Amino acid sequence: MNRVRAGIASGVSGSLIVGASVPVTGMLQGYPLLTGQAMRYALGGLVLLGWTLARGGRLPVPRRGDWLALAALVGFGMLGFNACVLYAQRYAEPGFVAAVLGASPLVLALVAPLVAGRRPALGTVVGAVFVVTGVVVLSGGGSWHGPGLVLAVLTMLGEAAFTLFAVGVVRRLGGVAVATWCCFLAAGAGAVLGTFVGGWQVPTPREGVALGVLAVVVTAVAFGLWYFAVAQLSADRAGVLIGLMPVAGLVASVVLGAQELTVVGLAGALAVAAGCVIGLRRSGPDPGAAEPAGAAEPAGAAEPGGAAEPGGAASLTEQPPISSLPEGADIAAVRS
Repeated sequence: MNRVRAGIASGVSGSLIVGASVPVTGMLQGYPLLTGQAMRYALGGLVLLGWTLARGGRLPVPRRGDWLALAALVGFGMLGFNACVLYAQRYAEPGFVAAVLGASPLVLALVAPLVAGRRPALGTVVGAVFVVTGVVVLSGGGSWHGPGLVLAVLTMLGEAAFTLFAVGVVRRLGGVAVATWCCFLAAGAGAVLGTFVGGWQVPTPREGVALGVLAVVVTAVAFGLWYFAVAQLSADRAGVLIGLMPVAGLVASVVLGAQELTVVGLAGALAVAAGCVIGLRRSGPDPGAAEPAGAAEPAGAAEPGGAAEPGGAASLTEQPPISSLPEGADIAAVRS
């Protein structure tokens, strides 16, 4: 029970961090995307590595098969996710993209158990449906044209990939190791691609602060918390917590005076909360992933198998996901 509670606390914390970070990502709208990602992920990876070494641990080296999963996670769940988000906004309204992204908990509730060789749990699926409904209400929906629908669906699949591709490697390496290697891989890929697309630019003090906050808090802390939750709860149960991201985004917008709290927004938040409660309930033995070797507590709480999103992500979207944006807000790639 303590393990489950720790997983829930980590997943909730990671999701709230990512959701509330939307105003921070808005500070980087004029900054090159790929090189910004490269700097953010490089710094986040160094923070995670420093955390591991400071605790007397070591960074485990992935096996040959793990590299493929990590590359897929980075390609589809991080860099590909951000690219799809940006292009989707050219052909669809932000609310529409956010609403489609909100379906990722349901995808995880259905697909993750099948990948693990078991049937989807009815309670988790029902909870995910409540969460998806709440996210759609919060986002307000919207219209699309041309390839907007396809791009929005690809964005949602990228969000789910951020968790699904991590399940096996988190079990073997631990959350911090997975988050660390993903950050370094994403930093390298972003640096190479960004050199040819967008170029490099010295950040202003405001942009530097935003990059630092995203690297340390949203990447290092939130990604580690998210992957710890996935390891303790299983991907399908942890997935319902993604719905808390738009709730956190709504709260942050209300607190900052960027948006008023409406009855519709409150109803959406309550639906998400109900879905999380339903989806996290478990009758009978917990089929969640076994605790990673050497697992301890997540950063800021306890380190998961050397873990410190998703999370961090991540996802926690990155970021975690863009579904954290409240109605009417401009979508910024949370994992960008």
